[in-house]
Amino acid sequence: MKRFTYILSLLLIFSACSEKEKSTQDLKNDQDLEGLRAKRAEVVHQQQAVNTALQEVDDAIRMIDNNEKFSLVTAFTVVPQNFEHYLEVQGDVATKQNVVLYPEFPGLLKTLHVGVGDAVTKGDVLATIDDNGLAQQLAQLKVQARLAQTTFDRQERLWSEKIGSEMQFLQAKAQYESQQNLVAQVEAQLAKTQIKAPFSGTIDAVFAEAGTVVSAGMNGVFRLVNLDHMYLQAEVPESYLKEVTIGKKVTVYFPILDKEFRTVIREVSRYIKPDNRTFKIEIDLPNAGQQIKPNLTAQIKINDYSSPEALLIPQGILSENAEGQQYVYVAKMDQDRALTIAERRIVSTGKTQGDDVEILTGINAGDTIIEEGARSVKDQQAVTILKTVGNE
Repeated sequence: MKRFTYILSLLLIFSACSEKEKSTQDLKNDQDLEGLRAKRAEVVHQQQAVNTALQEVDDAIRMIDNNEKFSLVTAFTVVPQNFEHYLEVQGDVATKQNVVLYPEFPGLLKTLHVGVGDAVTKGDVLATIDDNGLAQQLAQLKVQARLAQTTFDRQERLWSEKIGSEMQFLQAKAQYESQQNLVAQVEAQLAKTQIKAPFSGTIDAVFAEAGTVVSAGMNGVFRLVNLDHMYLQAEVPESYLKEVTIGKKVTVYFPILDKEFRTVIREVSRYIKPDNRTFKIEIDLPNAGQQIKPNLTAQIKINDYSSPEALLIPQGILSENAEGQQYVYVAKMDQDRALTIAERRIVSTGKTQGDDVEILTGINAGDTIIEEGARSVKDQQAVTILKTVGNE
């Protein structure tokens, strides 16, 4: 009641003083712009005087009223710490050594030398196709080639002794070279009757059976896979082109296997896909246990931003005013009033990771930030801090 009487007295004094001056309506009627501005400045001054008087009354009440209750809050001290932000994308496992082997020679699939799950070495014969008489033809050609060689050697010796004609020598030479070429061609054809392993790996599937007829390049016979050289491929939005580079740290998680790996980016594409504005990356992938298979899906976290001295706070304590500015409350000691008050600080934020957000401006290392109770306090309100901890 005393507080109300005191404030009312102040208002009456200001009102009495203002009666000697022209009213706002009078100034408006007189079109007195300077007078209106002076009137406004006077009212602002009066308002400040009332606020000051009100603050003094409140302080006096706090000093003598033992029953007054301050807002109870908890707080933490801002400590600089290492901050790493991760871009999350989805990727698929791939290998450059995952191929379906097709026959190069048409005919009857005579023999399968391996089955599913067999380990093979580069150059091993996996299957044989009936050569349809090529082996016999080759044997005959080799006999003719030896005869042509004998004839050529004799003509060459005679020609060196100036015996016989040059035409006979050239004909023998041409015949010999022709037979050599024929032998080489048939040998190449005969080699195609064998399907060989182009690299070391494991037979993952067999698509044909012995006794079936296969066509060159048409019927797949084996799938050969090497799981020792696996990698991940993923597509990243073009907006991250500067941050995602070769050598960047990556965390890979396979939900199906419940396994996590730490590796790096080994390749970044130089081409932006026009349909979805993304670029492709390749990531090295260790596969010691051979559990990771081609086309397996993985969750990829790419370290696109790091700060060794970041100021982090929980996102939940950020508030926003009518102008769209974000703010927090910092606990400050008011020496004149011997009180701890909540001071509103406008802040600018950076990247977020999990529940934390980086604060770029507005607070400093060592500031005490109000956490629990931040939504219920007001600027310059007295508070009681129940607990203060560090945010490491």
